[in-house]
Amino acid sequence: MKVAVVGTGYVGLVSGVCLAETGHEVLCVDNDLGKVEKINSGVSPIYEKGLDELLQKNIGTRLKASSDLAAAVTESDISLIAVGTPFDGNEIDLKYIRQVSAEIGEALKEVNSYHVVVVKSTVVPGTTDSVVLPILERYSGKKAGKDFGVGMNPEFLREGAAIEDFMCPDRIVVGGIDENTRDVLAKVYAPFTDVDVLRTNNKTAEMIKYTANSLLATLISFSNEIGNLCAAVGGIDALEVMGGVHLDKRVSPILENGERVKPILTTYLEAGCGFGGSCFPKDVKALISHGKTVGRSMELLSSVININKHQPQQVLDRLYKHFSNIEGVRVAVLGLAFKPDTDDMRESPAIPIVSELVAKKADVRAYDPVAEEEAKKIFVDGGINYCSSINEVLEGANVVLLLTRWSAFEQLPETIRAMNINPVVIDGRRMFPAGEFERYEGIGLGL
Repeated sequence: MKVAVVGTGYVGLVSGVCLAETGHEVLCVDNDLGKVEKINSGVSPIYEKGLDELLQKNIGTRLKASSDLAAAVTESDISLIAVGTPFDGNEIDLKYIRQVSAEIGEALKEVNSYHVVVVKSTVVPGTTDSVVLPILERYSGKKAGKDFGVGMNPEFLREGAAIEDFMCPDRIVVGGIDENTRDVLAKVYAPFTDVDVLRTNNKTAEMIKYTANSLLATLISFSNEIGNLCAAVGGIDALEVMGGVHLDKRVSPILENGERVKPILTTYLEAGCGFGGSCFPKDVKALISHGKTVGRSMELLSSVININKHQPQQVLDRLYKHFSNIEGVRVAVLGLAFKPDTDDMRESPAIPIVSELVAKKADVRAYDPVAEEEAKKIFVDGGINYCSSINEVLEGANVVLLLTRWSAFEQLPETIRAMNINPVVIDGRRMFPAGEFERYEGIGLGL
């Protein structure tokens, strides 16, 4: 099939590259000429593990980038909208959705076949039918369901594992206003076999995405609340507590041969310094806001956000236990991205933590394998010495703050011993048991 992907951000570019890899002819569209030029030269404008390789493999053959949206629509069978939907504090901002819907509508005037327009952007339930569809009809002069289709196809991509998630999906949600629309959208995913495909209406497809992310965010905040209680009671390690919970066969099933399966879901049932990124905070807040518009007070999800908001303070509290005044104290920050295998700094717990360190004039040194450039865009006033290796960041450190679970940090105990230093290690991700370090503080351990 010929597929137009509108928007070359995280979702759009990953989707476009992966669809090209499966055999479709894909044209990625963006009004940022710099991005278009980069993509066409085989350089990804975003960091995602494995993306560069697939991009270089397919660019110029089954994959191209362009700024001409109208041509992309008229030359394709289906258009996927993958533009940003930022949350402004009260609701998601649909200006980009509205803009591209109008442009696609104009282009549909020149299309004689049954073209299908699909929203992949994360939007609150009702947006595709009540916002996108009317705009398409108004600008095209045509009728949805008769002249063109309108669908919704949420993505379930984990940053750092997006290529794997797209190429080996656990589910595909095909939303549409009618069977004709869903049939066309399903053809896009025909190369994917042995995967559950859920065909539904657009509102339900939209709600599935928000519900999935809200569940995972809830598991994290639940784990953090339990961890904070463990710390307050004392004599309890949340790492052991959650390990015991994981042994429930409903959480980690036991196969007939006696082997225990540890699902990825258990990684969300671990205490830490909070969630971040482009999805969980935005999506949970957006669902809370959307609930209010229909008279529903989303009290559980409001608590999820509130717990997460205060969780970075758990790291700082452990720091102040050892240093009442941190001016001049050398603090080695390990990890700035909100999670490993990505350079995404959005809503990262490292932001409020490092900001306070800088404000209180600590000697801050930081190392993240890929997020340094993104961090410099956030901490524009400086106050941070960026290092290029673990050994460099640890040199002379009084305190080590572990804020991202990078695999590069797995040898931290051995590295500290080899360097013959004895800093206070504050493990914000509970990568290590308490006995690995002489001076150790961790989330979920008594202060």
